[in-house]
Amino acid sequence: MSRDARWDALLELVGKNGRVEVDDAAATLDVSAATIRRDLDQLAEQQLLTRTRGGAVAHGVAYELALRYKAGRRAPEKQAIGRAVSDLVAVGEVVGLTGGTTVTEVARALAVRPDIVGEAGAAAGQPTLTVVTNALNIAGELAMRPQIKMVVTGGVARPQSYELTGPLAVGVMNEITLDTAVLGVNAIDIERGAYVHHEGEASVNRLLAERAQRVVVAADSSKIGKRAFARVCDLGLVDVLVTDSGITPEARVRFIEAGVDVIAV
Repeated sequence: MSRDARWDALLELVGKNGRVEVDDAAATLDVSAATIRRDLDQLAEQQLLTRTRGGAVAHGVAYELALRYKAGRRAPEKQAIGRAVSDLVAVGEVVGLTGGTTVTEVARALAVRPDIVGEAGAAAGQPTLTVVTNALNIAGELAMRPQIKMVVTGGVARPQSYELTGPLAVGVMNEITLDTAVLGVNAIDIERGAYVHHEGEASVNRLLAERAQRVVVAADSSKIGKRAFARVCDLGLVDVLVTDSGITPEARVRFIEAGVDVIAV
């Protein structure tokens, strides 16, 4: 098993159980205890977990993995969600995209749509889509597409998510309007609404939602019914939830009853 695969597995264990023991992890991953100790030390240096005697625990209450370690989790579901959300966007719209791995897949799907970046888009002679984002990785992927007008908020970058937060980001958001806002979330619940782990991201994401005519939440089914630290918005602001087929029939009915259209892919 490669180092990156071990690190991903260890972070999965910590995220699921809140802690991991060296001996248990060594047995699970079929490697030596010395290897696990070295891996945990290196992950602790990156502040992805907190080292303890005999193992490690989640780094803080609002635990989250860095974006590059989350990218491989539920990848097929996220890619399908990304394509489905992309299909909801019309040529010529102004679209707001938050950060996160699922919304990154939305951006990638938009970037290969023939009517946006193909010959038809090039023939238009002007941008076929305007994208506003506070996510540096998304901006980097879309900036090379001349048919997409790329607008990036200001702010301070968070290394876990590549998202820009703070007063500079808020200042830009207060000056624009959007046709569609696509929100990535860490949790969404009928009673509590949409949440993320970080309060700065929640603030910018909330503004994106408030400035949009339509709000789409892109979240795989593992986020449904979960809890996170900072509230983005309640369900009254959400028009569409795009998720995967893992959503339970009961949850789907409850979202629909709350006025949210549900698309499960």
